[in-house]
Amino acid sequence: MRLASSIAAVAVLALTTPAFAAGQAAAPSSAPQAAPAPAPDEEADSPDEAAFEAKAEAFGETMEAMMAEMQAAAQADKAKAKADLDAIQAKYQTEVDAFAEAVNTFATSQAAPAEQVAMAMQKIKGIPLQARTEIEQAAAAPAAATPAQPQ
Repeated sequence: MRLASSIAAVAVLALTTPAFAAGQAAAPSSAPQAAPAPAPDEEADSPDEAAFEAKAEAFGETMEAMMAEMQAAAQADKAKAKADLDAIQAKYQTEVDAFAEAVNTFATSQAAPAEQVAMAMQKIKGIPLQARTEIEQAAAAPAAATPAQPQ
């Protein structure tokens, strides 16, 4: 059952990482919140699980870095923002795909249901596009809310 909770944690990471970035954009002075400590019965009980958890943490940090780069690019020169976002998305997609494969390998070794694994991989692989979409929408929102000034 720990595998299911690990996959669920990765899925939650996939879904909340963009929301976290949007929250950071709205309140830059707030400190990032640390992930809650696992319950005592959820402590890693195998070297494979511990190694996988370390990969998951590193992946989360990488996704935060990707989002920070995307936010900076989206706020920069609007004409250049699309090209910059394309480059950032491509830069991180390889690592995202590699982590999704690591999830697949780990989950398969733990005899996880194939349907859960496929869903988790799909969500993980979609993180860069989801983050980009939310960041682009957030960057466009202030411009859309401000009426055009006559010149």
